[in-house]
Amino acid sequence: MADYVQQRLEDRIPALEQLERVGLFTKKEVKSMLKKSTAMEYKLHRTVLSKEDFISYIQYEINVLELIKKRRARIGYHFKREEIEHSIIHGIISVFRRATSKWQEDVQLWLSHIAFSKKWTFTTENNTAVIIWAGLWIMAAKCQMEDCGSSESARHLFLRALRFHPENKKVYQEYFRMELMHAEKLRKQQEELERAKMDVGEYEFSPEILSGKLAEVVYRNATQKIKGAEFMLSLLQIAAIFDFTKELQETILQDLQTEHTDDSVTWDFMARRELDAAGAPELQDARGRASDANRREERCCAVYEEGVKNLNTEPMWMCYVTFCLDRFKRKTNISELKEKVNIRRAVSKKKALLSPVPAISTALKETYLEWAFKTGGYKKARKTFKSLHEHRPFTKTFFTKMVQIEKEQENPKISNLRDYYERALREFGSSDDDLWMDYIREELGAHGSPENCGKLHWRAMKSLEGECVERFTTQYTLLQTGHI
Repeated sequence: MADYVQQRLEDRIPALEQLERVGLFTKKEVKSMLKKSTAMEYKLHRTVLSKEDFISYIQYEINVLELIKKRRARIGYHFKREEIEHSIIHGIISVFRRATSKWQEDVQLWLSHIAFSKKWTFTTENNTAVIIWAGLWIMAAKCQMEDCGSSESARHLFLRALRFHPENKKVYQEYFRMELMHAEKLRKQQEELERAKMDVGEYEFSPEILSGKLAEVVYRNATQKIKGAEFMLSLLQIAAIFDFTKELQETILQDLQTEHTDDSVTWDFMARRELDAAGAPELQDARGRASDANRREERCCAVYEEGVKNLNTEPMWMCYVTFCLDRFKRKTNISELKEKVNIRRAVSKKKALLSPVPAISTALKETYLEWAFKTGGYKKARKTFKSLHEHRPFTKTFFTKMVQIEKEQENPKISNLRDYYERALREFGSSDDDLWMDYIREELGAHGSPENCGKLHWRAMKSLEGECVERFTTQYTLLQTGHI
C-alpha cells in the first residue's frame, strides 16, 4: 500500500513544482498541499474504505482546481495547463473511477463524476475541446441494471443521457437493449410464479411491457433522431438476441424496406437473409442439403439482381461482388458464380486498381485483396497487399482486411500486424479513433506488448482531432477499467 501511495504522490510532484515555479502558489502552500494529499491518499487505501473519504478527497482537489483558475485570472498567466491542470484532472477522474467501481449503486456519485467530466474539459494542441462522456452514462446505467437490478434507475440515467447526447447511437442502442432485458426479466419472473402455481394477479405484468413495447418506443424515438439503414439494422440485431421479439423484428424489417431502399446496406442485408434462412427439416441427407443451399443462393442472387437494377451504384455492386467472392470456395454453383463476376481477368491486369476515380480504385483494392486470399491463401494475400499499399487512395477496410487475414494464421506475426496498423494510421490516424483502439487491443493481446499501450495512447491524443478525441478518451478509459 505504501509503495502505491508513494508512487501516486511522486506523480503529483511535477505539477506542484510547476505551480511554484510559475508563481501561482508559494513554496509554503505547495508543501501544505503535498502534506494534505498524502494524508488523504492513505485514507483511500485503508482496509475498510469510506465513501466520505473519497468524496472529501475529490472535493479538495476540485477546490485546488478552482483556486488555480482564480489565480491564473488574477495574474494573467494562462500557460502550462497540460503540466498542471491536466495532471490534477486525471487524478480526480482516477479517484472517481475507484469510487464508482466500489459503490456502483450510488447514482449521485455517477452523476457527480459525469458533471465533473463535463465541466473540467481539457484541450488538445489544436484547442479542440474534449467533452466527456456518453460512455459514462452507459456505464452508470449498466451498473444499475446488471449489478443493482434496478431497471427504473437505469431508465432514468438513459433518459438523462439523451438530454445531453440526443443523437448518440450508442446511448440509444444500449437503452434499447436495457428495455428488452427488462422485459425478459419480467417474463422469467412470471414463468417462475406460474411454475410455482402462485397467484400472479398480485403482481403487475403488463402485456405491453412483456412483449417489448417499451423497447419499441425507444426504437421509434431513436430512428426519428438518427437516420440510416445501418443504425436501424444495429437495433434489429439487438432485438434478434431475444426470443420474444418476433413482432418487433418484423416492424423494424418493414420500416427498413420502406424507408431505406436507396441504401445498399438494406439490399445486402435482405439478400444475405435469404442465404441464412433455415432449411426444411426433412432435408436430412447431403444431397437434399446441397439442393437447399443452391435454392437459397439463387434467392439471394435474385435479391442482389433486383438491388443493382434499382440501385445502380458502386456500393451496391460491391455488395454483390463480395457475395460472389464468398461463394467461390463452395462446391455448389462454382462455375455459375465465376461466370457472374468474372473478376479474375480484370483484377489480374489491374485495370481498375489505379483508376483516377477514388470509389473504383479503393473498392477494387479491397476486392482484389480478398480474392487473392480466397484463391491463393496467405502468401498471395501478402504479395497482393505489398503490391498495392503504396498506391493511394485507400480505405480503412483495405488495411483491416489484411489485419484479419494475418490474425487467422496459425502463428500470426505481431511485427506484420504492427506494420498494417502503422500504415493505416498514416492514412486515417487523425480521424479514426476506433483504429487506435484496435491497435491498443492488439498490443494487449497474447502476441503483443502491453507496455506499448502508453505510447500509443500518447500518439493518439496528439494525432486525433475534434470529437474523435472524446470518443477515444471514453473508450480508452472503459478499456482500462475493464468495462469493455
